[in-house]
Amino acid sequence: MPGGILFVLYTAIPWERLPFEVAGCLGMTCWRRLRTWQDAGLWDNIHRHMLDRLSLARQIDWSRASVDASCVPVKRGATDRGRTRPTAASRTPSATSWSTVPAFLSPSS
Repeated sequence: MPGGILFVLYTAIPWERLPFEVAGCLGMTCWRRLRTWQDAGLWDNIHRHMLDRLSLARQIDWSRASVDASCVPVKRGATDRGRTRPTAASRTPSATSWSTVPAFLSPSS
């Protein structure tokens, strides 16, 4: 069954088209198993374990790591996620882009 899941994830075929010979079961059975494992946190545990092993082997450059706060869960017991920054257009200059003065070409002679 894990082979069927990996086959679908690698080839991007629809679950319904997974060949029985690859997984030994129907594609939808593999999909339900994948969902169950995801809900149980299996993939997060595997990812954490791989990072730990790679870190111990000094195969990860943690100075190049970044954190995306949009996927950090709220603390347990918190009732309010707090205020979020508005996403509408504002007059504040962007930190990721800038404007330049238009270039003018002199007329050719």
